[in-house]
Order: sequence, then C-alpha cells, then structure tokens
Amino acid sequence: MKLKKILYVILGCISVGLGALGAVLPLLPAFPFLLLAAFCFARSSEKLHNWFANTKLYRNNLESYVKGRGMTKKTKIKIMVTVTVLMSVGFIMMNQVLVGRVVLACVWLFHILYFMFGVKTIRAGDFDGKLRAEGEGN
Repeated sequence: MKLKKILYVILGCISVGLGALGAVLPLLPAFPFLLLAAFCFARSSEKLHNWFANTKLYRNNLESYVKGRGMTKKTKIKIMVTVTVLMSVGFIMMNQVLVGRVVLACVWLFHILYFMFGVKTIRAGDFDGKLRAEGEGN
C-alpha cells in the first residue's frame, strides 16, 4: 500500500509540473495534468491534496469544474484547440492505419461534443463571485 501511495505522489508531482508548464505554454494543456494531479493527491495524501486545492494554479484552472459549475469559454476553447492540434498530428502520422484514424476521429469527436454540451460554460466572473458568497456564508 505504501508503494502505491508513493507512486501517486510522484505522478501527482510530475502532473503539477506539466500543468504549470501548460498554464504558460499555449500548446501544452494544463487542465488534464492538473486534473490528474488532483486525482493522485487525493489518493495519496490528504495533506498534499489540501495544499494543491489551495494553490492558485488549481483555483484558476480546475476549481469551478471540480465543484460542478463548469468552465469558462476561454478554458474550453483552449482545451479543444490543443487536443485538436495534437490529435491531428497523430491522425496524419497514421496515414497507413485506417482503424487507428477511425478510432482517433471518434475520440476527437467525443471530446469536442463533451466540452461543447457536457461541460457547462460559465463567465469568468461568475465563479469568483459564487466562491466569495460561499466564503461569507461560512
């Protein structure tokens, strides 16, 4: 059990690093790495999970989604564009593998549909105001 927790901590730390890079580099998406980090820290250490949940990186990129409120339009577009570009590279490289192209196209389509219709779009200011109101009510 201890080895499993250590592996989660290591994977979580790597994910935070990649997520931080993704927050500043336009081609690398921050969201999936930060979501993976949150998952890993929740499985490994309550202390690490609490620390991560209180970072600006988490609050700016994941908090509204994790709390079920949705994502800003800017975040959704950034994720969809990044995934489209990366999947396009894989699609082009699979020019001899028809099955691979079909699978990749289906995954891409599901991804786009999920972010368009499955994830609620919120305005950037909406979530901040709700958080402040919740904090005042406690």
